[in-house]
This record gives sequence, C-alpha cells and structure tokens, in this order.
Amino acid sequence: MDQAREARPAAYRRIKEHILARIRAGNWKEGDAIPSEQALAAEFGVSRMTANRALRELSDEQVLVRVQGSGTFVAPPKSASTLLEIRSIAEEIAARGHRHRAELQRLERVRAGGALAAQFGLAAGAPLFHSVVVHYENELPIQVEDRHVNPALAPDYLGLDFGRTTANEHLMRVAPLEGVHFRIEARLPPPEVAAMLHIDARQPCLVLSRRTRSRGQVASVATLWHPADRYQFTGGF
Repeated sequence: MDQAREARPAAYRRIKEHILARIRAGNWKEGDAIPSEQALAAEFGVSRMTANRALRELSDEQVLVRVQGSGTFVAPPKSASTLLEIRSIAEEIAARGHRHRAELQRLERVRAGGALAAQFGLAAGAPLFHSVVVHYENELPIQVEDRHVNPALAPDYLGLDFGRTTANEHLMRVAPLEGVHFRIEARLPPPEVAAMLHIDARQPCLVLSRRTRSRGQVASVATLWHPADRYQFTGGF
C-alpha cells in the first residue's frame, strides 16, 4: 500500500479539521451557516455520505448545530444541563450562581388526544393536567416547559405555586422516578414558543422530549424548548 496514502487522514477527518480551523481562525463565528453537505462533498471530492459523517460528528461534539430544513450552524457557548440525572432547572441555575425565575403561562385540565393518550397508556379523552412555564436565568428566558401530568400520580398539581417550586421538584416528591425515556432534536420553534423565549421563529431550538414513569404508570410527558445559542446538554460517567 502507498505509504503517503496510508498516512493521509480519512476524508471525513480532513473535512472536520477544515471546519474547525475556519472556526478557530474566526472565519466562521457563532451562529454562522457553514457550507452544505453537497458543497463540502464537491470541495473535497468525496461522497455526501462522507461529508455527512463529518458534520454529524461535529454536531455530536457540540461544535455545530444542525437544523432540518435550515442548514448547519456554528454552535455558541451554552448553559449546560446534565442528562445523567433529572434535576430541577432551578437547581441547575442556582448551581451556576445565577438567579432563577418562573412565569406560569398556562395551567389547566385537558382531555388527552389519541397520540398523547397513547404516550400515557390511557384511553383517548382521559383527563390530564397541562402546564406551560417559562424559566428565566438572570432574566433571560432559557426554557419553555410544556408538560402534561397524570392526575392519578399528582392530584394536587393544579394547586402548585410555580413561583415557589418547579413541576419537576413536585413530581419527584409525589411520584418518585422509576424510569425515563427522552429524545433530543433541533427544531424551529412555533411562534408562541419563540415569543416566550424572546427569539426569532427562524432561530433553532434544542428540544428535549421526556417521558417519566412512577409506580408502574407514566407520570409526566414534557417538551422542553431551549434556544440553541443559550443551552447545551451534557453527560458522562
């Protein structure tokens, strides 16, 4: 085998190094769009699959943020949230030495539609509690928490004072965690979420969809919206 070819970095690594070098040099700054898979594939003479791998790995490493239908962007520094444990966002903010404040936008009793009922393992039309809360860090909104709660496990939820405690803190007390399923994706926010986060609806968000279980039942289904330029999720062992 040709030694020069053997020593040459794999094509996807060359693309990664190129992107990292441009970012370090300041050619591409936070929030800037970078070339598409197709453009990178053409520039480096590789397949789109190879370019995709480079972008995917840089996204996994939180160097880039990929938004379906919009493109790939340079990720800025963000507030951090751990995925190894479910912590109250108020605790996370306090641990950073910052101030937490919550604004309750909606608190109501609703009937579960088909898809939501299926997530809870309930019949369509079953009663659920629903809340929408905006969480602030030093007066900057960093999360919209859209949550549905099983009344059988948290019967006092509608009486909760969200200015004194968070939904997560209350649920951890009344419905001890037995299991959790979550998914993270980059999405553009609906207009009402963008307004609550004080961002443009074209600005991508990191969205955590989380379902928790307690006492053999689904306790809560929550969708947590975070501006991609203000937040990150971390994990480790």
